[in-house]
Amino acid sequence: MATTSLLPKSLSPFLTNTPSFSSTHFTKLSFLNPQDHPHCSKRPNLHTTHAKKRNPWLDPFDDGEDPDMEYGSLFVDGKQDEDERLPENPDNPYGFLKFPMGYSVEVASLALKVRGDVRRCCCVVSGGVYENLLFFPVVQLLKDRYPGVLVDIVASARGKQAYELNKNVRWADVYDPDEHFPEPADYTDMVGLLKGRYYDMVLSTKLAGIGHATFLYMTTARDRVSYIYPNVNAAGAGLFLSETFTPNSMNLSDGGYNMYYQMVDWLARPSKTVPQQPVPPLKVSISKKLKQVVESKYKNAGVTRGKYIVIHGLESDSKASMQSKGDTDSLLPIQVWDAIASGLREFRPLFVIPHEKERENVEEVIGDDTSIVFITTPGQLAALINDSAGVIATNTAAIQLANARDKPCIALFGSQEKGKLFVPNAEQKNCVIVSSKTGRLKDIDIEAVKNAIPLFNMSLALV
Repeated sequence: MATTSLLPKSLSPFLTNTPSFSSTHFTKLSFLNPQDHPHCSKRPNLHTTHAKKRNPWLDPFDDGEDPDMEYGSLFVDGKQDEDERLPENPDNPYGFLKFPMGYSVEVASLALKVRGDVRRCCCVVSGGVYENLLFFPVVQLLKDRYPGVLVDIVASARGKQAYELNKNVRWADVYDPDEHFPEPADYTDMVGLLKGRYYDMVLSTKLAGIGHATFLYMTTARDRVSYIYPNVNAAGAGLFLSETFTPNSMNLSDGGYNMYYQMVDWLARPSKTVPQQPVPPLKVSISKKLKQVVESKYKNAGVTRGKYIVIHGLESDSKASMQSKGDTDSLLPIQVWDAIASGLREFRPLFVIPHEKERENVEEVIGDDTSIVFITTPGQLAALINDSAGVIATNTAAIQLANARDKPCIALFGSQEKGKLFVPNAEQKNCVIVSSKTGRLKDIDIEAVKNAIPLFNMSLALV
């Protein structure tokens, strides 16, 4: 008994021989049977939300929301309000009295508790450019569901580049969540940075074990939401997270375009008088300065606006290829691209190289008069696609950017299943999917690609 008295009260019932709690709380432990875990499936609808129990490890006595509870009208109906305020005065000596937008000191805790307001949200996004681009609809969903919310991003150095195309993000910080052994100085610095911003919600797309869950817990955010490992590596993570999602595989990118569907379903869930939030499509915004920089690049390459086709997906070992982690077979050698580009008649092919060392290879195979442009960032690639007549690309970020800017596109995939997974509803997006019959991208039917090229002529006629 002397040992158990030193333990926290919340753990003592599990370590003593005579538990004092009712057995109904422990008949089904979620970590013993993952299929019974309440977070493995999609979120229930409004009629069953009150029946969902919270994580029993957080509070064994919490059976969920009381269905008979009656709320008043204050901070219950509808979404949070987006309050406007005057710009901050930089000469104000009382800087410690400044509060976030929509934040009333006297009643803030009431609104945050009853209605679940989110004034500041941080998103920790795993992966590279492709994965961060597919996270854009989630950011827009946050802005629609929580008016006035300030959204910040924590991503890798490559992933951060994508957010120059997103006007809804306030700050984007570089910290690679996929690094297994981060530098202690970087780790503690990021924890302190996130903790000092006082987030109401932290979202993470990295598969969390107890280590990453502890990282999110130390941000002191009210809601800590993350994907967790679909195996035993997730043990203990639920102790530090308020909501978890279990993917179908260890690689979240295997889900394709809808890889974040579990998180999207949870964020868009209805509550009280707020209906189910519709999920927005992927859209990007391009600044004027970015357009001017890219325009000078493609003019130096010898092409004019609207008269060229972007060729993206050349075989290279550069990280600027912008591939998806869910489809590693997504690059083609220059010899195959030469055969495909020979079918272009009305437009001039513009080859995008991810590294300058590839320029010599392209000129050697296709010719010295080839139009080549060196692009390494998703922002410049989006501006290049925006001024083009269309795109022919493998499964790289160019496919998603073309769909986001409503440009005609021919997408090359190693299999038909991959094509449907990464480009759903391709016909509605003016996109033609050409897949290999052998399951290997290099065996793709070049004649099938050439037969799809009239798609660009049709789009030009409609303009």
